Amino acid sequence: MPPRLPGCNDVTSFEDVKTAIRRNKLLGMWAAEKLGLAGLDAEAYSDSLAMGTIDPGSCDVFSKIRKDFDDAGVVQSDEQLLQVMNDLMLQAASQMPATGGGNPDAAAVMLARNLMSR
Repeated sequence: MPPRLPGCNDVTSFEDVKTAIRRNKLLGMWAAEKLGLAGLDAEAYSDSLAMGTIDPGSCDVFSKIRKDFDDAGVVQSDEQLLQVMNDLMLQAASQMPATGGGNPDAAAVMLARNLMSR
């Protein structure tokens, strides 16, 4: 069982869901680079983390990347991965428009609504 993760099971509001999805997209691009993926392959990997069947607020994201890194022989400690996840959660939060303003990504809104209805 992985250690306590930033954003793990803390998704309680629509804004939290949007931030977690954004973090997972950024995290997916970072992980894709480590895995040697580029271009459309990197985008597809990143999208699978952000919009796939993975619940954005769960530990599944950590577990998926950990497994992918292990399978590919990418050397990255759990602590390093957790630090990147934390840093990207902060970055994602700073990129989100203020509540009541901005133009949220339509796919993120659709996924967030789906998750919040569970």
